[in-house]
Amino acid sequence: MKKKLLFAIPSLSAGGGEKSLVTLLSQIDYEKYEVDLFLFNHEGIFMDLLPNEVNVLPLPESYKVFSFPLLRAVSGLFLRRQLQLINQRFLYACKYRGASNVAIREQSNWKYLSNSFENLNKAYDVAIGFLEKSSTYFIVDKVMAKKKIGWVHIDYDHLGMDPDFDIHYFKKLDHIVTVSEECGEILKRRFPSENHKVEVIYNIVSPLLINKMANLVKEDVYQKNKDEIHILSIGRLHPQKGYEIAIDACKKLVDSGINIKWHIIGDGEERGRLTHLIKENRIEDHFKLLGLKSNPYPYIKQADIYAQTSKFEGKSIAIDEAKILQKPILITNYSTAKDQIQDNVEGLIVNMTPQAVMQGILKLIEDHQLRSQFEMNLSQKKLGTESEINKLYQICN
Repeated sequence: MKKKLLFAIPSLSAGGGEKSLVTLLSQIDYEKYEVDLFLFNHEGIFMDLLPNEVNVLPLPESYKVFSFPLLRAVSGLFLRRQLQLINQRFLYACKYRGASNVAIREQSNWKYLSNSFENLNKAYDVAIGFLEKSSTYFIVDKVMAKKKIGWVHIDYDHLGMDPDFDIHYFKKLDHIVTVSEECGEILKRRFPSENHKVEVIYNIVSPLLINKMANLVKEDVYQKNKDEIHILSIGRLHPQKGYEIAIDACKKLVDSGINIKWHIIGDGEERGRLTHLIKENRIEDHFKLLGLKSNPYPYIKQADIYAQTSKFEGKSIAIDEAKILQKPILITNYSTAKDQIQDNVEGLIVNMTPQAVMQGILKLIEDHQLRSQFEMNLSQKKLGTESEINKLYQICN
């Protein structure tokens, strides 16, 4: 008999965790596992990449109505005679506006949002909250399962969450999975009573799939002019990604006479601020926000340098993908950077300042031998992590 698995995640919009889930689902043995997926939002660029075997559960009507803008939600809940939820919706709106930290806001709002969900009427062998916060809270509060797993994709200490809130949920999990050894150590230090539950499963990346998708587009995605250097960064437009550092470094490079174009694939709440910074620095012709791309791999393959100016990360899938496509890489020295690349072997790890980023990129541009050495070193590494699925099987069994 097949084991019944449930995965929960807010959406399949752009994001490393979302992409990681889609890749993981593509690797599961559906002869042995029956998989349901619960999403809080059924839109997103990765929806079309879900395997046909995955059963996406319908959204509860009460949650759909609760999620509407306030006045429409209150009207809809009144018509459904869900008067208790009206009070919860008002409290949700007040708390949503009141908390400045997005992570704390999501935590504190769960007690109101959760009332719009009924318990799932199906029992599972394993339920997996595939992203920190609401995904984990959902499987703890609303799902019947023999085993429950929470998945943390980030350096917990940098996300700004309230550990006193999370410990209540972590105590009810059988396993807490994270994506790198450093992230695992951070969780063990933060939650010492639960450290025996912490497991590391790397994000699954498939070189075969990535190379196949990279070659789907033959034309020049950047429309390069002669002697231009094209730099690429991938990630949601969020303060975590440190794009203001990239903008400042780009300005310094342009002012130094370097002919570069720096491209960003991603979208998010920082678009307005970053657009203003780009205009303020007068680098509109050199720093481009490309938006979301369901297939970013031709952009990685055709870039000269992959750069990531993050302030913190768990384990960036985009960096792993750039390694597979043998790009010279530059990243800032966030806490898990050394889990991602070997400095001066696969790329450069530089200080988290515009000057250091500028100097590192300049080094990669001018030192052709160094870039070639990084590319050769990456070509000789076994970078696929498809076998990580076996760690999940072991936990599930």
